[in-house]
Amino acid sequence: MEIEVKVLNVNLDEMEEKLKRIGARLVSEEYQINTIIDREDKFIEKRLNSYLRIRETRNLITGKKEIELTLKKNISKGKSRQNIEITTRIDNKEAMLEILKYLQYEAVKEGYKNRKTYIYDDIRFDLDRWDKDTYPYEYMEIEVKKEEDLDKAIDLLDISRENISTKSIMELREELDR
Repeated sequence: MEIEVKVLNVNLDEMEEKLKRIGARLVSEEYQINTIIDREDKFIEKRLNSYLRIRETRNLITGKKEIELTLKKNISKGKSRQNIEITTRIDNKEAMLEILKYLQYEAVKEGYKNRKTYIYDDIRFDLDRWDKDTYPYEYMEIEVKKEEDLDKAIDLLDISRENISTKSIMELREELDR
């Protein structure tokens, strides 16, 4: 299970400097292509409270490329967003999309993201910048294994709690479209 929140209304350059000052370690810098898969009736989103994604990642530090298929199911929203995430590596995105097409699923949205990831005491900080069409505002995700580490992270970086969100990127995107 993953426990996470998003920090909205944040300047990522300033946040990165704070992370460096506390001794957080840069573990990856990535360029991602995220393809959301669903049916026309939005079965995965509406009925399963989930999303299915193919993520192509290029690590800008190592040059390593990966493709993963992930089903992410939201199981709780309170102080944090709790998800069950099931991921497997695939080696051929087009073949996977073709299989899904025969099962009546299709790519419904493709988004591009630059992400820097820092780790501090088992707390993961993802600094995310999407393409403007997907989501025009930068934000940070904080992912922890234990709820109490969330408070630790928020206090450590002096983050205003009014900027904490448990919304998914899809929910944030839908708010912009209203």
